[in-house]
Amino acid sequence: MSMIVWSVIFALVVFLAFVATRMAAQNKDGEGFHDTGLAILEFNRAFPHEAIRQLQATADGQVVFVRLHDNKAGFMRNMHRHFSCHVLEPGRVRVVSSETGRGLVIDFLDHPHHNGVFEFASAKEAAEVSLWLLGNYVADADLALPPAEGPAANNQ
Repeated sequence: MSMIVWSVIFALVVFLAFVATRMAAQNKDGEGFHDTGLAILEFNRAFPHEAIRQLQATADGQVVFVRLHDNKAGFMRNMHRHFSCHVLEPGRVRVVSSETGRGLVIDFLDHPHHNGVFEFASAKEAAEVSLWLLGNYVADADLALPPAEGPAANNQ
């Protein structure tokens, strides 16, 4: 009788170990922002008054760049136990294309611990994010064009 009890206990322990390893594997795969709904919720938790226009995740899903309603940009990074969210101030980011052409080398002047190379799934995605970030370079004074002094082709 005791052999049957020990066999059942051993089978239960093996089953629980199997279930625990499967759950841990699912959590490991779930890390990152491959689910954009999670990114939207976390960014809106950090900045409730910023309206999100578009999201673009890196190839590994650890970083999401956010385009905001007023053409500002945001940045989210998965820090394993929490998410680091920032709204990027105009002129406080340096961007250079990476060697692969599918990524960006970004220097955050206000958050240097986030500097690095960010690879995207395609060069098109990297170019789009760089345009969002370059939009931050334009100061408000530079957005207003001076009045035209002479006639233009569309202004006769």
